[in-house]
Amino acid sequence: MSIINTKIKPFKNKAFKNGQFITITEKDVEGKWSVFFFYPADFTFVCPTELGDMADHYEEFYKLGIELYSVSTDTHFTHKAWHDFSATIGKIQYAMIGDPTGALTRNFEIMREDEGLADRGTFIVDQKGIIQAIEITAEGVGRDATDLLRKVKAAQYVASHPGEVCPAKWKEGDKTLFPSLDLVGRI
Repeated sequence: MSIINTKIKPFKNKAFKNGQFITITEKDVEGKWSVFFFYPADFTFVCPTELGDMADHYEEFYKLGIELYSVSTDTHFTHKAWHDFSATIGKIQYAMIGDPTGALTRNFEIMREDEGLADRGTFIVDQKGIIQAIEITAEGVGRDATDLLRKVKAAQYVASHPGEVCPAKWKEGDKTLFPSLDLVGRI
């Protein structure tokens, strides 16, 4: 069963952000749009390319009112060590959540139980804590922050324009659709 259109479950995790250890709960997510960006492990190969890409686009997400949260089953201590060690990870300004118990990863239903690692999953969460979009890729398939930005903008547009939907490849400023009987069979 999919968790799309469901409210995120309660959680409380330690994170590393801007040189500090902080605690993040579901209450911190309420009232703003968020992206939870799960990845298998620190000090790996595809993961730093993705986290670096997100860091390169952080300001664009921030301007849209989006909080970014990267999550792996590593600890917040490991996140700090990786941040201090890697130039790519060192540019990250968003919270890097540690989930050593796997509770948060299980809340989003992407835990590889036999390995204790998260799948490569992205979740767009609206200001009410409702999951609006999900993308899960295989271990070797990296994600693209630019495409994620497009999806976030579409989700925000649909949320603020009831009755409209964004077609495939929709970009900000493009035409939207107004589903109705008049459109049936005409697209």
